[in-house]
Amino acid sequence: MNNKKFVISFSGGKDSMLALHRMIKNGYTPVALLTTVKKNEGESWTHGINLDFLNRVSKSLGIDLITVECGVSEYESEFERKLLEAKEKGATICVYGDIDIEHHRQWGVDRCNSVNMNAEFPLWQENREDLVYEFIDNGYKAIIKTINLNNLGEEFLGEILTKDLIQKIKETGSDACGENGEYHTFVSDGPLFKIPINFEIESKILDENYGRLNIK
Repeated sequence: MNNKKFVISFSGGKDSMLALHRMIKNGYTPVALLTTVKKNEGESWTHGINLDFLNRVSKSLGIDLITVECGVSEYESEFERKLLEAKEKGATICVYGDIDIEHHRQWGVDRCNSVNMNAEFPLWQENREDLVYEFIDNGYKAIIKTINLNNLGEEFLGEILTKDLIQKIKETGSDACGENGEYHTFVSDGPLFKIPINFEIESKILDENYGRLNIK
C-alpha cells in the first residue's frame, strides 16, 4: 500500500487551503504545513502573515507547522532541509497549490527531487475562476491580505472573498484567482478549522507597488 502521508507548501492563502482540502478529501493524511518565513521578520513570504496567526491556523487545523526561516539566498536549501524534517514525520509527498505557472511547478518538483519525495499539484491546469468558486462554495472564508496596486485599488484590501467580489476583481482586468500576483489571501475559517481565526484590521500599508493589510 502506498504511503498517503503528505506535507503541504502552505501560504495561508486560498489555493494552498483548497489543495489541502482536496488531499484530505481524497484520503491522504497531512503531517505538516510547511511555510516559508522571512528571516528575522517573523512573517510569511508573499502573503505577509505573521507567525502568531500561522500557529493559530496550525492549531485550529490540528496540523503541525514547520517554518522555513530564510532569506532569498538560502530559500531553496532551507526549504529542502525542512522537507527532510517532514519526511521524518512520515511524509512521502509534498503538495503545492500552484495552478498553471510552469516555472512555479518546476521549482516545486526540483525541491522534491532533491530530497527524494513526490510532488503533487491537485489544482494543476484547472480553470482558475472555477477553483475560486469551489473554495468559496466549500465554506471557506478568506480576506484579501496583499494586493498589487498596479492591478487593484486599495479598497480591495481587507475585503472578504465572495463571488460578487470576484466579479469586481475581474472588472479591473485582473485574474479572478489572482494567479498572476494581483492579490493574496489569508484564510481564517472553513470546514477544516476547529475554530475560526479571529482578528482585527489594524491598518493598511501602501508602498510603491503593493498594499498590505496589518491584522492583529
